[in-house]
Amino acid sequence: MKAYRGALLRFNEQQQAVYDNDGLLVVGPDAQGRTVVRAVGDHGSLIDRFAGVAVEDLRGCLIAPGFVDLHVHYPQTDVIGSPADGLLPWLENYTFPHESRFADKVYARGVADFFFDELTRHGVTTALTFSTSHPASVDAAFEAARERGLRFITGKCLQDRHSPDGVRDQTEQSLIDTESLIRRWHGVDRLGYAITPRFAPSCTDAQLRGAGELAAKYPDVWIQSHVAENRDEVRWVAELYPSARSYLSVYGDFGLLRERALYAHCIWFDEQDRALMARTGSAAAISPTSNLFLGSGFFDYAAADAAGMKYGLASDVGGGTSLSPFHTMLAAYYVGREGLSKPGISLAPGRLWWQHTTGAAAALGLEGVVGNLQPGCEADFVVLDPQATPLLARRTQQAASLDELLFAFIVLGDDRAVRRTVIAGQVQP
Repeated sequence: MKAYRGALLRFNEQQQAVYDNDGLLVVGPDAQGRTVVRAVGDHGSLIDRFAGVAVEDLRGCLIAPGFVDLHVHYPQTDVIGSPADGLLPWLENYTFPHESRFADKVYARGVADFFFDELTRHGVTTALTFSTSHPASVDAAFEAARERGLRFITGKCLQDRHSPDGVRDQTEQSLIDTESLIRRWHGVDRLGYAITPRFAPSCTDAQLRGAGELAAKYPDVWIQSHVAENRDEVRWVAELYPSARSYLSVYGDFGLLRERALYAHCIWFDEQDRALMARTGSAAAISPTSNLFLGSGFFDYAAADAAGMKYGLASDVGGGTSLSPFHTMLAAYYVGREGLSKPGISLAPGRLWWQHTTGAAAALGLEGVVGNLQPGCEADFVVLDPQATPLLARRTQQAASLDELLFAFIVLGDDRAVRRTVIAGQVQP
């Protein structure tokens, strides 16, 4: 076992932040050999129980749960910051041409290694990630994640129509490849597979039906896709599926709404859509920097809460503009203030942080596994430096409450504030 002394942040069952100004985090192996949190709390109350354990002194820093990114495209790392008139032109002009290169596993592995280095640098320890339509892109990502000991989930994109040469797949082969990848990777170490229809317009009925059948056959795998991101996209889906009640219901009709199903964006929903998400246990991956960048719209927090929807935060790189959880949380704050609900809502700093850690883990069905520092959680955490920049140091020194401290990180923080990322108890280089 090993212990760390410093300020500690975690969350209780009521989704409230718990803070110890002088805390002790003890990590060590459990009965299954995982490195987990063994004890956490006030240093003075715990230290006598662990007198023989080496303690690293991190006073002056904040020890917090590793961040969980609910929706990100690792193959789009190199198209971040590409200008476009909106979602569909952005896909056509940048995303699809670049993703065609991921048929080459060597190229895919090079991008995957860089992507994971960037996640680590920003304090992200769990990610639900799109690969491309090429099985090689999935293998490359899983191999890189496994070497790092990450809890990581990805899947091959399904897109057998309305996609250009180079990324369009073949219906039957795409489903064969998906099942093969599930059997090869799902449950290996800390890895998980996600059945991944790119979005309804990119998939034929046969492909969506096959995806639903695989989801029923493998109930512990994840499902991920996009829904109701952009009004042009919503109109397109209505033309393709005139008998469907809504864009979201298309996925429900094919058996793709259930626990462990994550849908990015969920902006252009009505009350029935939100009720369907809540009833099926599906969750929304809120992607505020992407939505602001592409002009897609605003997630309606008040309506989602009223419906009892599950949700968490996501970077959505490369449509998103940063892998930094601080940037994502700040954008979510803007969305709450300026979004669809009027008057706007002011999301509390602790609530924003919960959405990117414990809440995101719960949306994945991994509550109590990652995204928190309660006993039994896997030992994924970040060490944050409030002195990382002169302005951050000046502001945090004046923080009179936990909310002020957390909000200072949200507004002023970036990768420089992440002094260390620890994954499964191991410090990452």
